[in-house]
Amino acid sequence: MISLSLHPLRTELNDEAHARPSLPVAAPARLTSLTFFFERDSGEQLAAVSALAARLGMDAPPAGATHYVGRAGELTVSWSRHTEFVNYIFGLDGTGGDPFVQNALTHIPDDWLETVPGQMLAGVHALIIDAGAAGQLDQMAARWFSAHDLIGADLADGNAMALTDLRLHDDAYAGVGFVRYVMLNRDMSARQAGRMLGRLFEIETYRMLALLALPLAKQQIRELDLLGVALRDATRRLRATDEEPALLADLAGLSAQLEDAVSASQYRFSAASAYYELVGRRIGELRESRIAGLQPFREFMERRLAPAMATCETATRRQERLSTRLQRATALMRTRIEVGLQQQNQQLLQSMDRRAELQLRLQETVEGLSVGVLTYYAVGLFAYAAKAVKAAGWHVNPELATGLAIVPIAACVWFGVQFAKRRLLHDD
Repeated sequence: MISLSLHPLRTELNDEAHARPSLPVAAPARLTSLTFFFERDSGEQLAAVSALAARLGMDAPPAGATHYVGRAGELTVSWSRHTEFVNYIFGLDGTGGDPFVQNALTHIPDDWLETVPGQMLAGVHALIIDAGAAGQLDQMAARWFSAHDLIGADLADGNAMALTDLRLHDDAYAGVGFVRYVMLNRDMSARQAGRMLGRLFEIETYRMLALLALPLAKQQIRELDLLGVALRDATRRLRATDEEPALLADLAGLSAQLEDAVSASQYRFSAASAYYELVGRRIGELRESRIAGLQPFREFMERRLAPAMATCETATRRQERLSTRLQRATALMRTRIEVGLQQQNQQLLQSMDRRAELQLRLQETVEGLSVGVLTYYAVGLFAYAAKAVKAAGWHVNPELATGLAIVPIAACVWFGVQFAKRRLLHDD
């Protein structure tokens, strides 16, 4: 024995491929698929299936389970939890009297059904019988589908046939409408039949989940129309008005509205695209071939579901285009504001230059006055000194000496002021 270092998720990742096995179904049998949509799950879904298992005497699902299969007598219950929906499949052996009246749902406690968390989004009643026990197509349409036009195809390379009208038929027990499917088994094993029925149930579930985005897309398109008109008006005002702050505030408001619309629909639109892709994959896995006079599943889905998905894509593209236009308009408005601010700054700098020039001239005037004042006081001091020399007995004419000293004293004062000015500028 050798010891290998194993990744902690190795077993979990390996078992993921077998996490939701299909129920083996042997004809004749009745099956019912219920899909409940929920916003968030805090353990209510697992608690609900645990309560059902206790009511029917089945083993309880393990803690934290996302898939569960239980059996009580002739009834089989399959439960699987996904990101935003939970799916129940109830299987019942035999056809009963009327298979769509005495369906598998009649064996489920009605008070439990009323308490299942979430909102029922998709409901399917399915009947699987041997091909030899079925009549003609028009007979089956009249018997089980109220004579509506049928949709169907040969499945599994001709080993089975599936029929439906994708209409809601009243259910006396549940009180709501259910889509009906009839599968005619020619040469499929129980497990192969279970996989085919599981794909049909998933097609209906994913179809409804994808269509959840359609009402939102229609609403968004109307709102985006109004937003586009408001943006066009704002763009016109951008050329004709000088009230940049008010217009910038309006553009910011439009951006907030668009961002709110994107945040409200982005997840739903991306989920619709993913569900639509899953519908196409499941139809491909049916390996269908055309029956004369009937629309096959792929053709019907392409004609009915593709336009709805195109509407969602249109809404998404319009959001992107409006976002781009808003960004350009906002950038242009900000450019205008920045240019205006630069012009104001330039005018302010020019005003500051003029003030500095005036201050310089005033400073030069003050410097001239300072030289005159200092010269005056210096000459006065010199005159006192000349008089003192004369009083001391020296032969000096104070008035003449004072007059002759004015020019050199003024020159000295001027040079002294200039020296002090250069020293101050050098220190700065």
